Amino acid sequence: MFSNLAEKLQSALDKLRGRGKLTEKDVDEALREVRLALLEADVNFRVVKDFIARVRERAVGEEVMKSLTPGQQVIKIVYEELTALLGGSQAKLQFSGRTPHVVMLVGLQGAGKTTTVAKLAALLRRQGHRPLMVAADVYRPAAIKQLQVLGQQLNVPVFALTEKDDPVEIAKGGVAHARAYGNDVVLIDTAGRLHVDAEMMDELARIAREVEPKETLLVLDAMTGQEAVNVAVKFNERLNLTGFIMTKMDGDARGGAALSVKAVVGKPIKFVGVGEKLDALEPFHPDRAASRVLGMGDVLTLIEKAQAAIDEQTAQKMAEKLRTADFTLEDFLEQMQQLRKMGPLDQLLGMLPGFGPQLKGLRVDEKQLVVMQAIIQSMTPEERANPSIIKGSRKRRIAAGSGTSVQDVNRLLKQFEQTKALFKQLGGQGGRRRGMWARLFQN
Repeated sequence: MFSNLAEKLQSALDKLRGRGKLTEKDVDEALREVRLALLEADVNFRVVKDFIARVRERAVGEEVMKSLTPGQQVIKIVYEELTALLGGSQAKLQFSGRTPHVVMLVGLQGAGKTTTVAKLAALLRRQGHRPLMVAADVYRPAAIKQLQVLGQQLNVPVFALTEKDDPVEIAKGGVAHARAYGNDVVLIDTAGRLHVDAEMMDELARIAREVEPKETLLVLDAMTGQEAVNVAVKFNERLNLTGFIMTKMDGDARGGAALSVKAVVGKPIKFVGVGEKLDALEPFHPDRAASRVLGMGDVLTLIEKAQAAIDEQTAQKMAEKLRTADFTLEDFLEQMQQLRKMGPLDQLLGMLPGFGPQLKGLRVDEKQLVVMQAIIQSMTPEERANPSIIKGSRKRRIAAGSGTSVQDVNRLLKQFEQTKALFKQLGGQGGRRRGMWARLFQN
């Protein structure tokens, strides 16, 4: 998420970091690179122009130029303006008054709307709500069946009629069903098209008039860039949106849509999809996103993930291992399995301040984990405790025993050493960072 933009912005601002004195020329040169980075990320041109103007006005002020650390002050200004651009503060769902609270999800076909309905239902249930999903997309083949299957996986009820019924009547029936059976939130999955057209908009407007949703959320594919912003403008003109859900954010290295949509449309991003699994929908925090873009990490999100995925006893054990960097290959495998519950390891470590560049090549997916487990289990106890003794003949024996290759064994040993060195560095960079790591795994 934002990886290309983050790399270029950090490169541009690193030239200011630590400088004892700045001139207007220094600021202008850095902002020129920032401007190019934002445009290459497919951020709306006018949004970029306004952003650079605001940053420059503050950055060349007397307070910054005469400060002891002007470079840091400029970076702080960029962070604050980037946070404002992304929405300022977290925009939560507005639930008040009589239940059920109706949430209507709209969007074009292909944006991931039906899956997002299920992800939002799962998130709301974790928060203590009793959601009902309503299958009101009667046009896309198997859309109703898809939502029913997702509902079974989540154990969340689904209200559906037939593909011959009117979507407006289905939506009304869903709300009535929720009221009768005690569901406090109704999530309506509506039909999309491959492009914005009058017929689709008229139908969505009729549904909105009948069920009066508390929230009307537009599901946008982040990877479509400025086209997503154009779609948002058209939907907002007809439906008076309350916010956006950005899908496929984990695959969007540029970030142009996310950085543009709030400024252009004036409505906030409320959730982001960060993976394919049904728990891969997260509330959007503009300040945390800005922090990650600028290489400052996102420790709060990391702590929340750890608390949700890892039990306290395991966390204490892991914290001690990571603090001392004294762990074996068996510990390595166990920790990869535990951290995997929280999400991709490279993404998690990328939330730590200053560790982005060190994570290149450090990737662990499910297939790699199976290979790693087979390799480690083919080692002797002595080899697991002391990997440095694993040389040519041992590598060949381990590869044959695990059904892998010597290259796979070498790759595992390299990843182990990278991880060990990274955690050792993390534990040795002062009390503040050690304290942060302890909070992460012991909170």
